[in-house]
Amino acid sequence: MSFTVWITKYALTQGILEKEAENASVEGLINIVDNRYETYINEGKDWHRTKESAVKRAEEMRLKKIINVEKQLQKLKEMKFE
Repeated sequence: MSFTVWITKYALTQGILEKEAENASVEGLINIVDNRYETYINEGKDWHRTKESAVKRAEEMRLKKIINVEKQLQKLKEMKFE
């Protein structure tokens, strides 16, 4: 029996992906019902049962990335070459 999931594993490069999935034999593991074989393991991190949960996770990922990039930019600004 398939159900809809939202994939956030690649949210910062591909956006949130809506896919049809089936439960795999291992708890928390899903298989994507598609032409190619995809498996995701981390519910609440890589995949979500609700769009709201996926959007929340993607926003957390975005904010974390912004902080990381700002730190990298600050380090570059502070570099001195003599």
